[in-house]
Amino acid sequence: MTARLADIAARAGVSKATVSRVINGARGVASDTRASVLAALDVLGYERPPRLRPRADLVGLVTPELDNPFFPALAQVIGQALTRLGRTPVLAAQSPGGSTEDELTDMLVARGAAGIIFVSGMHADTTADTARYDRLHEEKVPFVLINGFSPAIRAPFVSPDDRFAMALAVTHLTALGHTRIGLALGPERFVPVQRKIEGFRSAVREQLGLPAEAAAELIRHSLFTLEGGQAAASALLDQGCTAVVCASDMMALGAVRSARQRGLSVPGDVSVIGFDDSPLIAFTDPPLTTIRQPVQSMGQIAVEALMEEMAGNPSPHTEFVIMPELVVRGSTASAPHGRRPAARNGRPRRTDGPAGLTVARD
Repeated sequence: MTARLADIAARAGVSKATVSRVINGARGVASDTRASVLAALDVLGYERPPRLRPRADLVGLVTPELDNPFFPALAQVIGQALTRLGRTPVLAAQSPGGSTEDELTDMLVARGAAGIIFVSGMHADTTADTARYDRLHEEKVPFVLINGFSPAIRAPFVSPDDRFAMALAVTHLTALGHTRIGLALGPERFVPVQRKIEGFRSAVREQLGLPAEAAAELIRHSLFTLEGGQAAASALLDQGCTAVVCASDMMALGAVRSARQRGLSVPGDVSVIGFDDSPLIAFTDPPLTTIRQPVQSMGQIAVEALMEEMAGNPSPHTEFVIMPELVVRGSTASAPHGRRPAARNGRPRRTDGPAGLTVARD
């Protein structure tokens, strides 16, 4: 083995230690140096380790946990699109106590992934270090990012319009007569959360005349889980809210549970709106009114953008923003006692939603 390392090192013009680092898939080796070592392996007739063999068809998909049905649904769309293009999709999902995004990325790079799609990853966390994505550029691994935008990362982004989504939800609820509308979200450090807050504040200011300070009292942060939605909704119900908009369908189910534990009915006493339109959510009790994320469009655009990157035709540093739609089902109804907000400035309150509103009724 030592003799082989010496031969390869001499051929590549590097040290044996560097050859060993390349063969073992260690980070921190310059891309040109790595290429020289691999070329030396090929010229001398040595078989590359499996992780270093070219796999131009392999495309990684890195997601958070799969408990939220939205992520498997998006993975299915992306996987099907990649398969139709002759690519091999590899799903790398995080889990509590399991592999991190960085570890999964290293695994994909070590196995020769030709590109990677990240869904709701560290790029969406405004407190996270973006150097991990710079390293991918150094490794010459193209990538696309879904949900969350950072001006510091040079890559295509694909996102739903979170601000418009909140305008859809608030407009629907005010048309039903609700004037105390709460917002249940995950941690504020995430870009989609910040955008939802901006959209919510703007909508309640326009629809109800609430200043920023009053709107802030109607916002509660928790976790993107059923339990998180239950906790956030409980605090909002204490604030006298008759409607709760949630940042995920799982949180919305927690909000329904919170209302029922107080002896309140949904939608008779409390209206609840989710976010995602996860599979089977139409069959909950009651069927959930929700904001439908454009999963099909998002997945298809992400794959197309990645193919352009892999073909050497990188997109400009931009974000593809896809419009969501409101799906009205059985978890929203008129405010209790038929109360309706008064018109402001002498004008009738609009009930048809913002410009471009699309409302689906299941």
